[in-house]
Amino acid sequence: MKALILAAGKGKRLNGVLEGKNKCLTMVGNKPIIERILDNITKIHEIREVVIVVGFMAEDIIGYFGESYKNLHIIYVTQKEQKGVVDAMECARNEIAGDDFLLHLGDELMNSPKHAEMLEVFYNQEFFTLVGSIAVDNTELIKKTYTFTYDTDGNITKLVEKPKIPFNNQMGTGNIIFRGDIYNYIDKTPVNPVRGEKELVDLIQMAIDDSKRTSYFEITDYFINLNTIEEFNEIKGLDI
Repeated sequence: MKALILAAGKGKRLNGVLEGKNKCLTMVGNKPIIERILDNITKIHEIREVVIVVGFMAEDIIGYFGESYKNLHIIYVTQKEQKGVVDAMECARNEIAGDDFLLHLGDELMNSPKHAEMLEVFYNQEFFTLVGSIAVDNTELIKKTYTFTYDTDGNITKLVEKPKIPFNNQMGTGNIIFRGDIYNYIDKTPVNPVRGEKELVDLIQMAIDDSKRTSYFEITDYFINLNTIEEFNEIKGLDI
């Protein structure tokens, strides 16, 4: 089991506040977001190797951590063009090397994520993919991420990116556990005609449509994916 952190994005919507820095290095209290992510990963006993996909201001992230962090060995991969999550995953194909892995966006902040419990469910119930989600009171938040339908056994049947009208309170995150064979579906995933890149929800849907068992796990009760000025201000105002 490995962890794959995606930290290559430029954060175009935050140009006014990032001052040329990679948004994954945005300080939350006395630590940048990505360091808090690594702190959480150190608590997962099954993971001792982390692959970090870098791109924009890559030298800042590499210089900050070097080749290790606490009990984790770090490998860096460069995404030359920022063409979305699936492309970033593809860049790390050789480094993942067929292993199961935890995907984590490098700009996601969560409160006490239940990774260990999520991993136990993933293996005990033999899922192909296990999506980390959060039950939200304000379903308007789901319009910025994705949600899904599921059957009576909790198996996801359909993922919906940025739904115009959210139909439940489950908000999907970028914290997802995959079998290494998810890479078999990247080439089959269609390019979104509007964005011009492959979408994460479409990749997972390809596996679901091929009868690969996929479910969800409520991983945290507080989640921010840093993309807007409002989210930046909320993060900067946290007392951690």
